[in-house]
Amino acid sequence: MIRFWNAFVKISGWPVQLLCFRTKVHYADRAKQGRRIRGPAMIISNHTAVYDYVVWLFVFFSRTLRFQMAELLFRKKPLGSLLRGLGGIYVDRDARNMGFIAESERILEKGGVVGIFPESRLPRPGEERPLPFAPSAAYLALSSGAPVIPVYTDGAYFSLRRRAHVIIGAPFYAADIAGGDGAERERISRAAEAMRGIVKELGHELERQKAASSRG
Repeated sequence: MIRFWNAFVKISGWPVQLLCFRTKVHYADRAKQGRRIRGPAMIISNHTAVYDYVVWLFVFFSRTLRFQMAELLFRKKPLGSLLRGLGGIYVDRDARNMGFIAESERILEKGGVVGIFPESRLPRPGEERPLPFAPSAAYLALSSGAPVIPVYTDGAYFSLRRRAHVIIGAPFYAADIAGGDGAERERISRAAEAMRGIVKELGHELERQKAASSRG
């Protein structure tokens, strides 16, 4: 049923998203990762607006994305019902229930794709972006062993003057950036900080490619 609703939303919403986002997709290394995802994977993205999820839904059109989503979205009707139908993973940020991690692990074990906004909330004006990454994202990347695909969006939505630009980075494994020394908590902390650095650098790469395109 989740795949059916994803397909229905993507097909019916394709013309609308073209008008709202007009997304231009860039790549850090297209030979390593394009828009097609094979096998299990984690997607980690910066967070600019609630519409980020919709953008990635259409960028990775051929796969069903199961994104972790805040409890606030699920409490809004009929939005909550739609997100559940699309396979959204409920994350209660005010509780200590880590069930969303177990659910994410099950999805990855079955060969699915899990999406995460590791900042956990939208940045406030004046805050350095991206915000520090939640350790839960690093824990999942380490425990599952799934490849992590970093992505970045400039958040330029609903503009008639400019397009939304996104970039897809090369996959990596959390174990390779966490190091083998130290306690589990230390490895998770190192992985979270390294993942944030990768996404931040991807944002710089997107700006470089946008500047090069404007000069050309």
